[in-house]
Amino acid sequence: MDNSLQTGQLTKEKFDVTGMTCSACSSRVEKCVRQLDGLHDVTVNLLTNSMQVEFDTEKLSTDTIIQAVTQAGYGASVKTDPAHQAQTQTTAPIKRENPVEAQMNEMKHRLIVSFVFLIPLMYVSMGHMIGLPLPGFLRGHANAVSFAFTQFLLALPIAYANRKFYTKGFSTLAHGAPNMDSLVALGSAAAMTYGIFAIYRMSYGLGIGNMELVARYHENLYFESSVMILALITIGKYLETRSKGKTSEALTHLMDMAPKTATIERNGTQLEVPVEQVMIGDTVLVKPGQRIPVDGIITEGHTSIDQSAITGESIPVEKEPGDSVIGATINKGGFIRFTANKVGNDTTFAQIIRLVEDASATKAPIAKLADQIAGIFVPIVMGISLITAAIWILSGATFEFALNCAISVLVISCPCALGLATPVAIMVGTGKGAEHGILIKSGQALETAHNINTVVLDKTGTITQGKPMVTDVQTLLPNQNAFISIAAALEQNSEHPLADAVMQYAKTLQIAIPSVTQFLSLPGRGVEAYIDGKYYCAGNIRLMQEKNISLTQWEDTLETLTTQGKTPLIFADDKQIIGIIGAADVVKPTSKQAIQQLKAMGVQVVMLTGDNAQTAAAIQAQLGIDEVIAEVLPQDKEQKIASLQADGKVVAMVGDGVNDAPALARANVGLAIGAGTDVALDSADVVLMKNDLLDVVTAIQLSKATIRNIKQNLFWAFFYNCLCIPLAAGVFYHAFGLLLNPMIGAAAMSCSSIFVVSNALRLRGFRPTLPNTQEITKNNEEISVNIIIHADKQMQNTSVENNLNNNEGANTMKKTMIIEGMMCPHCQNAVTKALNGLDGVSCTVSLEDKAAYITTEGIVSDNDMKQVVIDGGYKVISLTDAE
Repeated sequence: MDNSLQTGQLTKEKFDVTGMTCSACSSRVEKCVRQLDGLHDVTVNLLTNSMQVEFDTEKLSTDTIIQAVTQAGYGASVKTDPAHQAQTQTTAPIKRENPVEAQMNEMKHRLIVSFVFLIPLMYVSMGHMIGLPLPGFLRGHANAVSFAFTQFLLALPIAYANRKFYTKGFSTLAHGAPNMDSLVALGSAAAMTYGIFAIYRMSYGLGIGNMELVARYHENLYFESSVMILALITIGKYLETRSKGKTSEALTHLMDMAPKTATIERNGTQLEVPVEQVMIGDTVLVKPGQRIPVDGIITEGHTSIDQSAITGESIPVEKEPGDSVIGATINKGGFIRFTANKVGNDTTFAQIIRLVEDASATKAPIAKLADQIAGIFVPIVMGISLITAAIWILSGATFEFALNCAISVLVISCPCALGLATPVAIMVGTGKGAEHGILIKSGQALETAHNINTVVLDKTGTITQGKPMVTDVQTLLPNQNAFISIAAALEQNSEHPLADAVMQYAKTLQIAIPSVTQFLSLPGRGVEAYIDGKYYCAGNIRLMQEKNISLTQWEDTLETLTTQGKTPLIFADDKQIIGIIGAADVVKPTSKQAIQQLKAMGVQVVMLTGDNAQTAAAIQAQLGIDEVIAEVLPQDKEQKIASLQADGKVVAMVGDGVNDAPALARANVGLAIGAGTDVALDSADVVLMKNDLLDVVTAIQLSKATIRNIKQNLFWAFFYNCLCIPLAAGVFYHAFGLLLNPMIGAAAMSCSSIFVVSNALRLRGFRPTLPNTQEITKNNEEISVNIIIHADKQMQNTSVENNLNNNEGANTMKKTMIIEGMMCPHCQNAVTKALNGLDGVSCTVSLEDKAAYITTEGIVSDNDMKQVVIDGGYKVISLTDAE
């Protein structure tokens, strides 16, 4: 490393690099740049075709770096800052060619050219062997040169279109690091060379009238073998290239989320200006429903802001003057004014854009299994070829015969099935993943997932449902329906973040909601209104204190709900609290089973969340998660992933929001929840369409099965061809007169290809090993609600229920129903819903007691209550009056 860096000025620059096709290419680019004087650090990423360089500007320039990459045989250009592009694209969009898209177009062109010429080539070379007719000028030994030269002309465009195999293959071979391209280049070039040699020998034979010589070479042409391997491997390369565009798509979606304009106030005049013209200190105005354009501090107005995309908080956050706001978040409530304090590339959102790209650019490519095998196999085959030639020459054979045997060894050593071994298994594996609702966007992700030993989970929308739901109902009223009717009436016009949860719960119970009058929203506190002429209010502790309503009887309840990570909504009349509703972003039904299964597989489970520590601790205790880190920002998540990787961990990140995008891009394998944002879906390598964490377990198991299949495929790809190497070397020539010919070579190629494809198809029988509790997903939107009727807390106003029609009958009774057949929370929810659906009935169902504790107004008979439970598939043991 250059010691003069201590006094120089270090800067970081990003470059687009073109022409890289494998991990050896990225290593070569990095090696060439690393040798430059004044370089501090360089990272090359094959997946995104990019390079990040940190260098001393006094000793090194971008032009010198580009020149070094160019001299190595690749292309390079300075990359435009995507964050800057997001801020300026509305006023001055810059049309730049996407290098990944350009590479994909080039691969598509290569593929089309290859098969346009390969099909007639195969017809000419092999058609007559299965009885297909050939034109007269290609038939017979007299036309042997025309027959061979036609194949040569058809093979040339294929070889030229795929010339990168030769340039890269021989380049890595010359540098002593052969890979699969080296093996392909060696075998293909040897076959092409032998075919050209055969044309000359047949021309010589025809010239001197030696038809025996002509006949010998007429059947020993390998032009189709030389280019078929190129065409088949190009298919695999094209499929790999298609997966490389996902990171740029993620950046595009991020840029689309950035507000393009902002409404500001200057000199008493409101102006709508491009967001890049907003300056620090400007007063910015945001209406309800709009995205906040830049970061700042509120100076006027109260509102709730949906920050889930940035911070991961599932519930919109109440904001008032003095609170900070973040660009690209959504103003859900009222009108606000704020002073901009971070603009342009300094905003939190612009930093996320840079984080996504930086994470992708530094993501290390995996060494492909085929490249690893080729690195060992190529030197061995070259050694066998040289030894074959040497032995035949020393044994007195002609140079022509020795050369023939040596080239035959090189030709047969590169099986066509080598190009199928990995892509076919990946194709079947990704197809099988799709059957299970797992969309795998790249073969690299499928290959990497089998090594995962740490899974990092986002909380909101990944472990949990991603939206608040009612979890607790506690009331002084005789039954919950009466209380929920009041609560829903108050919340139906509310902008409070939890209002939707209350309304959804009322809808589930099919409760009639009375109308309200004199409704008033109290920003930052709650709401108030009149129902049938009586005053009610709903909100937080601050509102109750303002109304001089005592909290004494409910302090324990409020503390318990808060400790459990739940948000309490307090409802009161003009004198006292009538009930409390607890709401939370509840855990998905299968999350616990998935985490247990991952731990049983030896995988460490970590939860990262932007939510508060108390909520995170409650989730950790409930699910048995190994490690939890709360209140983290997007960059903190990405840094945690990098920290785990630095410790030698192979990390999978599972998330769903914009704030997860940098971590998803950084992780070895990023898995996005299908219901998540477009940015998260594009940043991830795998999409879980069913929003079920058990699919993470399935994805890892599928990867392990696919890797096993790839190894088996590589064995079969080489097996038959390796058997033919002794034949190609002439080992059986003296004893049996046998030498390699195209028929035997084709048979070996066919056998290996058939075995590879057949073995890959075995993956279609893959079945994940999952816990028996998976049936709980049948109704993953239902949750168990803890309902408590506080008969022990005396009502100060006994006329509350009389203000609501049909909410209480004259004969309130309590009964206990013992039920057989309830096995899981799904059963508990089904029984609760069935009984609560009856008029005048409210109940709490205990799974542990196998019982339903019912409060009824006497409207419904005992037989009716029994029947709805029986209709649900359960057995009623008894129904008795409660003591």
